Amino acid sequence: MSDDMGRVAVLFGGASAEREVSLKSGAAVLAALERQGVDAIGYDPADAGLVGLEALAPERVFIALHGRGGEDGTLQGALELLDIPYTGSGVLASALGMDKQRTKLVWQALGLPTPESVMLGPDADWQAVVERLGLPLIVKPVHEGSTLGISIVESRDALEAAYRDAARFDARVMAERFIQGEEYTVSLLGDEVLPAIRVEVPGGFYDYEAKYVSDDTRYHLPCGLSADEEAELAGLCREAFAAIGAEGWGRIDVMRDGAGRFWLIEVNTVPGMTDHSLVPQSAAHAGIDFDALVLRILATAGARR
Repeated sequence: MSDDMGRVAVLFGGASAEREVSLKSGAAVLAALERQGVDAIGYDPADAGLVGLEALAPERVFIALHGRGGEDGTLQGALELLDIPYTGSGVLASALGMDKQRTKLVWQALGLPTPESVMLGPDADWQAVVERLGLPLIVKPVHEGSTLGISIVESRDALEAAYRDAARFDARVMAERFIQGEEYTVSLLGDEVLPAIRVEVPGGFYDYEAKYVSDDTRYHLPCGLSADEEAELAGLCREAFAAIGAEGWGRIDVMRDGAGRFWLIEVNTVPGMTDHSLVPQSAAHAGIDFDALVLRILATAGARR
């Protein structure tokens, strides 16, 4: 497969709050392509923008940019205009997936389970939010990834401070009902749903530190669900992915409450590809090594056409 890919530009870095993670993802992807003889070159849009990318004349683009400017539909739209095939979801699904609140509205409209949420502002009625969602609750920026700006709020008094922290990352901030239970993440690759991973964090919160720095975070593969439960989870995630028009590859984060019910939390249309990342772990468990995974994702760049 590596011979017919043409020149591939791996886009990483960028200007979002997730730049450092993106640099690691892109370096890993670029190395994998080079190992397989693909004519690949790394490119950081922060250097010379789209003009610099055009000058490279790539025949395909592997998007390893996380967050705004890479995962939110803007880059996808630019690549459509430049007529360069790219990996992953198109403009609509990328933009929608980046917006946690509107993703939830679509899921709710289709009857898919996702925790109730409300939008917050500087003049919010904090007591009314607590009464509606209960405590603890989660506060998060609507458009950030990598758990940046997210807080678990245990008291009404802590809610306003959590809002202000999240507002440093995004003008739009939401509060979400907290689901007490087990955390799962499910990766999708083309039409295939990869094995679910159960994420266990000693501190109880899968934050930026737990995701990218700590060696204490535990990833359970197999995840411990029965075959029927894992099939139910896979079906739910397939539905949730299709609901926003996502394609190619991605990851969906899910909580399971004490009653055994699954709750959709968010979708990632350009998941991490670092040594700590979840899609490569899940793929490996399914017998797909990292290099093969990267080629499979790259092949999605031609699928939309």
